[in-house]
This record gives sequence, C-alpha cells and structure tokens, in this order.
Amino acid sequence: MATGLKPRTAAELRTAYLRQEMFPTIFCDGCGIGNVLNYTLWALDSLGLDLDRTVFVSGIGCSSRLSGYINADGMHTTHGRALAFASGIKAANPELTVIIFTGDGDGAGIGGNHLLHAIRRNMDLTVILVNNFTYGMTGGQAAPTTPDGSFSTTTPYGNIEHPLDICELARALGAPYVARWPVNVPAQPISSIAQGISKRGFALIEMLVPCPTAYGRRNGLKELERSWQWYREQTVLVDEWEWIEQFGSPEERAALGGKLKIGVFQDLERETFEDRWARLVARVRL
Repeated sequence: MATGLKPRTAAELRTAYLRQEMFPTIFCDGCGIGNVLNYTLWALDSLGLDLDRTVFVSGIGCSSRLSGYINADGMHTTHGRALAFASGIKAANPELTVIIFTGDGDGAGIGGNHLLHAIRRNMDLTVILVNNFTYGMTGGQAAPTTPDGSFSTTTPYGNIEHPLDICELARALGAPYVARWPVNVPAQPISSIAQGISKRGFALIEMLVPCPTAYGRRNGLKELERSWQWYREQTVLVDEWEWIEQFGSPEERAALGGKLKIGVFQDLERETFEDRWARLVARVRL
C-alpha cells in the first residue's frame, strides 16, 4: 500500500532508516548485500511502514548482519534459527510486520527445516533470502545453492552436488508469494519486496548477489563488471523460460541448462496460520 508521497532520496532514506553508528559496513567491495538493504529500504518507504510496528530478524552470515543496520527492533539470532524466532514473534503479536534476512546457507542449509515448516504453516512472514552461492563469512565452503562445477574451499575440483532451487521448493509447498531477482536490476526487487510484505501469508524473495571474495575469486567473478554481466547472461525471466520449455527448439531448451529462472514464481491467496489460529481460539472459547 503506497503512501502517495514523493519518494525520498537515498540520503534521506539513510537518515530515516539506518543506524549511523554502524557505518562503514562490514561488506567487501563489490558485495551485493548492500544493494539488498537499499532495495528493502525503498520498499519499506513505498509502503509507509511504521518501524515501531516492524521487527527484523536474522541468523548468522554476511547477509544476516543486515538487521543490525536498520534503526528498528531486531533480533540477530543463532545460525539457521531466524525463522524459528520470527515465528515466535509473529505468534506472540500477529499485528507486527516481521521481516527476515537470511542467506542461502543460514536459510536453506542449517535452517532449511525451519524454512519448510514456516512455509507449510503459512505464517505471515516476509523472508528476504540472499543467495551468493557460498558460505561467505565462514570460509567459502560450498552451500546448498552452489552451482554445479563451481569451486569452493570444500569443492576444490568442482562441485558435483545438484544445487537446491529454493523458489521452486517454496512454490511446491504453497507459499503465497515467491520471487527471485538478481541485484543488477533494482526496480523489480523493490516491487517484489513491497508485494511480499503486503501479502497475507508467507512471502519469499530470493536475491541473487555477487560475493567477489569467497565465491568470485575462485570462479572468475571477482571483478564487479564481469560478475554483473554473468548475472545478465545466466538469468532468464519466468515467462520466457516457460515459453521456451513449451514451444522452443531443442537447441533453445538445451541452452536453459545451468541458467537461473528469475521473476515472480507464485502470487496467490491462501489462508494464513494467524487466521486459522484465531478461529481455533474462538472455537475453543465457546
């Protein structure tokens, strides 16, 4: 729900939303996580959210540091447990807007089971999952999303495990809102984050971001320009992908191999955990 007010400048957003004492950030040059924070602030501002009624929760990892930069109530929790804490917050006070920052390791590795069950319950939570294909903070190990053949500290001869498609998993589990975007396009992620926050029920926005230090330097993507070009070359919009799968030539379908689907995967209405809980409480009281 947009405010209708003139959008603020980046400097105004920084003053309005961020803890000034937290700067400079911990992020490496060329890291895309700062872009994710920037897009989130634009989305928050477009909705006119009351920060006093908004809670940010995160686990452990580079992206999970984001909750500490926002001048609002937040929890920097244990590794992989951000969704468990967030679920408790939302259950205790359903009127709060709860936004979770997590990474591909924190959210889909050690925290993968919590992700499954938060989606299954359809709690009214917004998860911004930052996917940089690696455990960037703890040594550059392979993560659940590391692409096939990629090099890491634990796959020095190339990754042989199939990467996890987080968005397809969330869609299969019935998450009301699922989207994936790279950080080299700003407008679509800002819109998706705002839509996810506004959606009643579980929303997952996966952000593909470069990690020049842990992933990039081992995989020919250390330079920012080359890294961003890689995301342009390796991503295909959902509608285009589905058209190629249905009508494309064998060569066009084969060219999809190894690429990443981006866009809005799912946008539907589904009864939330909070609604079902309120109905149960009312029935028990009778």
